[in-house]
Amino acid sequence: MPAIAVGPPPAVPLLFAVGPAEALAAAVAAAAGAELGRHELREFERGEHKLRPLTNVRARDVAIVHAVHGDLDGASVNDRLLQAWFFAAAVRDAGARSLTLAVPYLPYARKDRRTKSQDPLGARYVAQHFEATGADRILVVEPHALAAFENAFRIEALALPFAPLVAAAVAAEHADDADARIVVVSPDVGGTKRAQQLRELLAARLHGEVGFAFVDKERSRGRVRGGELVGEAAGAHCLLVDDLVASGGTIAHAAAAVLAAGARRWSLAIAHALFLPGAIEMLVTSECHRVYLTDSVPLESDVGRALPTRTLALAPYLGGALRAIWSGGSLAELTGIGE
Repeated sequence: MPAIAVGPPPAVPLLFAVGPAEALAAAVAAAAGAELGRHELREFERGEHKLRPLTNVRARDVAIVHAVHGDLDGASVNDRLLQAWFFAAAVRDAGARSLTLAVPYLPYARKDRRTKSQDPLGARYVAQHFEATGADRILVVEPHALAAFENAFRIEALALPFAPLVAAAVAAEHADDADARIVVVSPDVGGTKRAQQLRELLAARLHGEVGFAFVDKERSRGRVRGGELVGEAAGAHCLLVDDLVASGGTIAHAAAAVLAAGARRWSLAIAHALFLPGAIEMLVTSECHRVYLTDSVPLESDVGRALPTRTLALAPYLGGALRAIWSGGSLAELTGIGE
């Protein structure tokens, strides 16, 4: 059995990875100036498990990068949530001075309100379980709805918008097509604030006007209805922006709306590429020009061959955020939003 490290803990913060986040966590630790900790996972019969830190956490600032997305053919979201909660609680019980949970993709965030009688509030229940671990804060990349995310937690809830990453990538590529007018499009009314945020950052980088539009649609029982574009898209390069794509139905309707309105072409910016079966085929069929996405959820190996993707690496961003947290700095300075 591996021995637990003993001795006086160094002042440098400590970072662990739980779930399929080892590669991301190693890069985050390097960016944050943190030590990458070791842990042990033992699995028992009938699905039980034990997780414990092997690196001494007592009196240290600790962050845990939790990968809690599900796999189509492997561990479920629920499996990984339970591992995340157990390990975070174990770290706190072992004497960590502070505990930050970095959860790039937060599951169940879409269920943040009741739409039918006696509906569950999954977002709130997940938040309560994270709070029960004794963590000081949670750090999430582009939550589904910012206000709902912040209101669900009673610990410090920090959201990293992915708009700065998208704006930098799009502006760099736009230099090759400077004459094209860009219109940022929200695929539904609920995402207009996210799209406006990206539009403002992109306009500042391009030193020019960037348009805005949204698609007026509604969803009921998993089906998307409507699809009228509100805004001007004729002759423009339309950049659709959303927090995630699962089935792709919402994006398919939005793409059809911008093309019907005369868009020259369209691209997609998403923080979390969940990509259920059929989503990639939909994007290919709809002739998506480019897909900007983060590495919050690992992609299947054939996605890059099927789609013109550009991955926006989260490690420097998350590492910078952790540095700011541990040093008392400002996340607004890191993101350029809300200063």
